[in-house]
Amino acid sequence: MIQRLAGIAMLAVLSGTALVANAESGDPQQGKVKFQGCMGCHANPYASNAYPNFKFPKLAGQHPEYIVAALKAYKSGERKHKTMVFQAGSLSDQDMLDIAAYIATLNGQ
Repeated sequence: MIQRLAGIAMLAVLSGTALVANAESGDPQQGKVKFQGCMGCHANPYASNAYPNFKFPKLAGQHPEYIVAALKAYKSGERKHKTMVFQAGSLSDQDMLDIAAYIATLNGQ
């Protein structure tokens, strides 16, 4: 009886963990829509910023955890790039997860 209860408890814990993981993961289809405004810079290999002059990072294939961390740092002001602070400022946590999930599906070559 105790083993059966322990098994049920373990199943409940694992099910709860799976639900949390699913709730915290991004939707690449939604991310594709949300990434459209980012493509002008981050999907164009010839784009550069006028001042200071630098190429925009190509994000295709980047790890989702990195993208989310970077967007959160821009949103909080920890990372200082005026355009990105502005862009990330309106993103929800789910938006960030969705965008990161989409970027991860792109070919990083």
